[in-house]
Amino acid sequence: MMTSVDTDLIRVLADPLRLRIVTLLAKETLCTTHLVEETGARQTNLSNHLRVLREAGVVETEPCGRYTYYKVKPDVIAQLAGQFADLAASARNAADNKRACP
Repeated sequence: MMTSVDTDLIRVLADPLRLRIVTLLAKETLCTTHLVEETGARQTNLSNHLRVLREAGVVETEPCGRYTYYKVKPDVIAQLAGQFADLAASARNAADNKRACP
């Protein structure tokens, strides 16, 4: 049972705008223009956040003419969810474990 969580991925998703982007992309594949409309963020700021998400392996790109569409990689989110589920199971099992003080 794995009880550690990918802290790099947590850091990436801890940013509110990046989490909003991932939430939107979990519902549909969108281009930068759509994401600007949905989030109200500036295009350059959004592009920087999308770069971080791409480098972390959370999203992937799909070229379509002069636009680039983004979509979430569900396996990455599922893996993170599994790590949290393992952590929760470990915490439930450890509820009665108490280390004695020296």
